[in-house]
Amino acid sequence: MAGLITASEPSWIAPFTGLSPRCFGRLVTAVRREIAAKAHRGRPWGLPLEDRILLVAAYWRTNLTMRQIAPLFGISKSAADRIINHLGPKIALHPRKRFAKDTLLIVDGTLVPP
Repeated sequence: MAGLITASEPSWIAPFTGLSPRCFGRLVTAVRREIAAKAHRGRPWGLPLEDRILLVAAYWRTNLTMRQIAPLFGISKSAADRIINHLGPKIALHPRKRFAKDTLLIVDGTLVPP
């Protein structure tokens, strides 16, 4: 279907993820490595892994609803929800326990001292 967002077109990556295509490729590699360790069961995903990661990043970056983002990728809103719930924890940063003494943290737009 023409006009859908896809990671195979590098021009879609930067506006929807904030990452360069090279950094996005490293993210895909890291997620692929983590997923490969687990056994795959059930029906295969309708979107390739790169497009699923792009969907999660676009969802987080743009604050679109499931109803709005799903048609951009040519899937149903329930499929978009399943993708976000499955890949979100794998993409999210793991919290750090320690920061450098002069580190400035921003949480929800609020400055927080370490």
